[in-house]
Parts: sequence; C-alpha cells; structure tokens
Amino acid sequence: MISEKRVVVAGGLGFIGSHLVSRLLRQDNDVVVIDNGITSGGRTLDRHSRLEIADADVTMPLWIEGHVDYVVNLASPASPEDYTALPLETLRAGAIGTEETLKLAARHEAGYLLASTSEVYGDPLVTPQNEGYWGNVDPIGPRSMYDEAKRFAEAMTVAYSRSKGVRVSIARIFNTYGPGMRSTDGRVVPTFLSQATRGLPLTIHGDGSHTRCYTYVTDTVEGLLRVLEHGTTGPFNLGATEEVSVLELARLTIDISGSTSSIVHRAGRPGDPRTRKPDIRVAQEELGWNPLISLSEGIKLTLDSGLGIAAVD
Repeated sequence: MISEKRVVVAGGLGFIGSHLVSRLLRQDNDVVVIDNGITSGGRTLDRHSRLEIADADVTMPLWIEGHVDYVVNLASPASPEDYTALPLETLRAGAIGTEETLKLAARHEAGYLLASTSEVYGDPLVTPQNEGYWGNVDPIGPRSMYDEAKRFAEAMTVAYSRSKGVRVSIARIFNTYGPGMRSTDGRVVPTFLSQATRGLPLTIHGDGSHTRCYTYVTDTVEGLLRVLEHGTTGPFNLGATEEVSVLELARLTIDISGSTSSIVHRAGRPGDPRTRKPDIRVAQEELGWNPLISLSEGIKLTLDSGLGIAAVD
C-alpha cells in the first residue's frame, strides 16, 4: 500500500482523479493536485493538511518544490461531450501535457503513471481486447482527438523510459462510473440515471446493441494504485468484464431506480465502437487485481450518492 509518499496528481479535480486523491490522503500520503479546472465542472476537494492544489495547465512547464515520489497523469478531457468541445485542448494535453508531466517526474527521479484508455483500441476487431492488440483507430474520425492523444501519450511515455530512464507505468482504463460524475457529463451511466430519476425517457443512440463493460470507480482507483506500486511499464488493462449492451444497461437502470421512464432511440453516433471488453489476465496475474463491484451494485451505490458532482470520502 502506497503510504507516507508525496504524489503529484495531474487532473486531480476530475472524476477519477478526485477519487484517487481522496484514497491517497486516506493512506497518509501528501498530495499535490495540478488542474486548470477546464472540465472539472466546479468540483472541489475538502481542505486537508496534506493536500496542495495548484491551478496550473499541464501544457506549461511544471515546477514543484520539494521531493516528489510519484507523478500520476490523468490530465485530459475524458467524456465525449468534453473532448468533442475541446479537441485542440485534448490533443495538447495528450502531447505537450504528457511530456511536461514526464519532465517533472524525470527532474524528481519519481515514478510515473500514465492514465491511458481503452479508446486506444478504437473500434476493435477482436474481443476481448488484450494489451498486445494494436487497435483499430480512425486517425481523422470524430473521436480521433481523444484516441490519438492517448496513443501518442503512451508512445511519449515509453520513449522517456527508454531514452531518459524514467520509471513509467501505463494503465488503460475502461468505462468507469460512480459517485461524483456530472449529470451532464454525456457518458451513458450518469445520463441514464439523471433521466430515470426525473422520469424522462432514457435516450439510446442507435439500436442499443453496442456493448461495454462498466467499472465502478473504487475498483479503477485500486487498480491504478496497484499499477503505480508495481512500477513496471505494462500496459495494464483495468476494467470489469461483465459485458452488457446499452439497451440492457437502460433496462437495468430503470429497474434499479424504480423509474417509470420509457426508452427512446435516436440516430447513432458516428465512430461509436460496437464493442469494448477487456482481457484483464495481466492485471490479475501481475497485480492481483480484480474488480469487486458488480454493475447492479455499482448503479445502486451511484444512485444512492445523488447526481451531479457528489462528495467523495
């Protein structure tokens, strides 16, 4: 367990970042958050004697006084709504932001963790996707700003490891949900919960046959910490393996929430991958990591937390 360390978390005001910061603080670490708030939606973290928050942009040179044990880079718009609205910012975060955070790690001889994404697999031609699969990504498609930013970030990360000796790790995060997501985030779980609790129709883009595996945020955070502590490059897939269609998710959300909402279909979204399911054997064998929260349990926990930006403990 990582404890009594000083950890810099770029993007620490984001959804996953804020949960990671809270967990690190509970484990008696000192945490420095770097975030410009561009997609945090006003999220704040409770004051803590071991927490520093810097309003800074990762695409600019980063200077942290004192020693640093680890740098974790989660700095990027992550929802389709955000990265579609901020394409250039997303690309710069993946390219320039990754290098600036790597430079920070190099100066402090710190371990480095890149939070990458399952989007590097694009619209996969194989399922489940293992870490050796190179992906099927459209470099000029409607999602390319995020997909290619993360693919470049991975390349930059391993280049710094090979050329400058930085100790790096890469985690490929699959669809993650839980308390603290914005109800206007645009991703399917908070959208469905928001619609269901207000009695509005649940909106599905396409026929609903697209499949995903949804990971509860505490499981993702546990995986990130295990990757960071393990200290090897990876990459490591972090995701649940319970594959459900979007239509099944909508029906489950209605059932768990007790909503009377109907389901409506809209035109499909261009470039939306048909399937996404991780092969997590590497994480299981090397990290001893397995997701613990089932989808139905996680939806109940998220629903009980309330919608909008919820507090994280």
